Amino acid sequence: MQLQNYAHGQWIKGSGKLAELHDASTGELIATTSSGGLDFGAMLTYAREVGGPPLRKMTFPERGRMLKALAMYLMDRKDEFYQVSYKTGATKADSWVDIEGGIGNVFANASLRKQLGNMPFYVDGPPVLTSKGGSFMGHHIMVPKEGVAVHINAFNFPIWGMLEKCAVNWMAGMPAVVKPATVTSFLTESMVKAIVASGILPEGAIQLIVGSAGDLLDHVESQDVVTFTGSATTGRMLKAHPRIIAESVPFNMEADSLNSIVLGPDATPDTEEFTLFIKEVGKEMTLKCGQRCTGARRIMVPENLVEDVQIALGKRLGSTVIGDPRAEGVRMGALAGPTQLREVREQLAKLMEGSELVYGDPEQVNVTGADATKGAFMSPILLLNKDPWKNQVSHNIEAFGPVSTLMPYTDIDEAVALTKLGKGSLCASIATYDDKVAQQFVWGAASHHGRMLVINRDMAKENTGHGSPLATLVHGGPGRAGGGEEMGGKRGVLHYLQRTAIQGSPTTITALTQQYQQGAKYHITEKHPFRLHFEELQIGDTLITDTHPVTLQNIEDFAALSGDKFYAHMDADALDGTVFTGRVAHGYFILSRAAGLFVDPPKGPVLLNYGIEEARFTKPVYPGSTIQVKFTVKEKVDQEKKTLTEDSPKGADIASGIVKFLVDVIDETGETVAIATILTMVKKLDQA
Repeated sequence: MQLQNYAHGQWIKGSGKLAELHDASTGELIATTSSGGLDFGAMLTYAREVGGPPLRKMTFPERGRMLKALAMYLMDRKDEFYQVSYKTGATKADSWVDIEGGIGNVFANASLRKQLGNMPFYVDGPPVLTSKGGSFMGHHIMVPKEGVAVHINAFNFPIWGMLEKCAVNWMAGMPAVVKPATVTSFLTESMVKAIVASGILPEGAIQLIVGSAGDLLDHVESQDVVTFTGSATTGRMLKAHPRIIAESVPFNMEADSLNSIVLGPDATPDTEEFTLFIKEVGKEMTLKCGQRCTGARRIMVPENLVEDVQIALGKRLGSTVIGDPRAEGVRMGALAGPTQLREVREQLAKLMEGSELVYGDPEQVNVTGADATKGAFMSPILLLNKDPWKNQVSHNIEAFGPVSTLMPYTDIDEAVALTKLGKGSLCASIATYDDKVAQQFVWGAASHHGRMLVINRDMAKENTGHGSPLATLVHGGPGRAGGGEEMGGKRGVLHYLQRTAIQGSPTTITALTQQYQQGAKYHITEKHPFRLHFEELQIGDTLITDTHPVTLQNIEDFAALSGDKFYAHMDADALDGTVFTGRVAHGYFILSRAAGLFVDPPKGPVLLNYGIEEARFTKPVYPGSTIQVKFTVKEKVDQEKKTLTEDSPKGADIASGIVKFLVDVIDETGETVAIATILTMVKKLDQA
């Protein structure tokens, strides 16, 4: 069987010399593949001209719903991908991370639709006031780039590596061209076939290259984004590509790094943290046969505990059943292929120049359900570097397989310094129940790491592990790790957007952002805003309320009701040396009384008020002052109608949207004394 590329909306077999792809466990030929004959320049143009426009026109909620539908479609077919994944040498547990972890990433990015607003673009941060009179201001918007996301991925996670990037660029409104590593591209192809068959994405949103990348990078342009996951050497070569430099193409690199896991000095063999540490290290060495960019390559242990750790790790590794992942009881599969096996052995030979072998045999391994001579199997290998300051090969060479090096340290400062010898890593972990130790380690080593995990008994049941990046947190690291970022929740999406500063009057900035800016022109509605449905409300619709004179009795009554008897409200003799000239009204009273001014009590389209954002008290209010509210529609966020289940609460199926109202409380001089944004849920017209 020959794998197919997906280009220009068609499945195409490459021409010319075919690469052979083999089952990692049995050595059997699975498929052949080639990207020969593809016009890479035309593929990028197709993505920009066909895939880009419909994605950019969609709002963030629409993109989010698209991703949610895709994730549900793929999850329903997950069993198909497991069967293919076994051929990569991955066990069921390994494949779970790749398949369901990848699909879960799509789900996680779909949920970002609730954070990114209701427009095709993102309004970034607060407004910037740039003039004394308030007639001139600035803001920032972030719009989708009009190019294509080019993803060059590593072999170890053929599905997760694609979906964790594509989910982000699709959410941002960009199409993608995916180039997986050839050796495991058959698994990526199976996933892309399902994505295309779903019909959920716009045509041109994804294209696939199963073979050499050829002159792909010769055709990138300034609006494109290139991401790379793999070795630091290859990444640096691609980053220096003349076209990348000439067009100033954003290049995000996530490279394999020499990550560390540290046993805290308090985590002695009689503690839960020691047990958790041994479990975590054993898992890191054997999951995916050690082929993880986040793998713990350097194991740092207090010098008096090295022997205990060596014995405990040996026992754990010795109980690991290695073999064909389809065989009963197998917990560690094979490397991705003979090329990877050869490369790991070559790097291991270099590591052993500064370390001694304390567990495993790099040349022989007992396997279950397979022939060790035909599959790319390897024993877990534990090395001991007794002097990691003198023998620094452990901090410079990575064997991308089940290989880790144990090394002693004298104190936490030395452990921190040892981690930094890796010259930048994706992650580091420490097992300790002493938060002062954790603080010293994290504060000391954070500058050289993209993610840090503190392992202890309190989080053990829900801990995702040293090697597990989360879609909602930044994945990446400095220095040798590539200096890039992937995922990271909303931060990940922003990589594919162009931030632009916009300047003008508050009224103009309101029109550009579709968020009401303080000081902009507004429209006084004939009906009370609480009488209007979601579709009827417009940005800038405003209610000017009646006034309320603030009295000393108001202050007394609110203090009695709330229990807030802070001296500034209650004791006129205690105000010397403060900013107050007399007893001042509670800020929360001002907001509460403001609600009494703007709320329209009878039942109507407004279903509920469920939050306050950005509340500030900007000017003291004294008895004798008069307050009034300017109540303005600030922003509207559409919501999809929920699908009912047996457990759904009453009214969950009511079609509604979120309306944010700006509550601007002013005094008799017209100055703002308090300001807040309230969030309301408002019925749509079809529910009238």
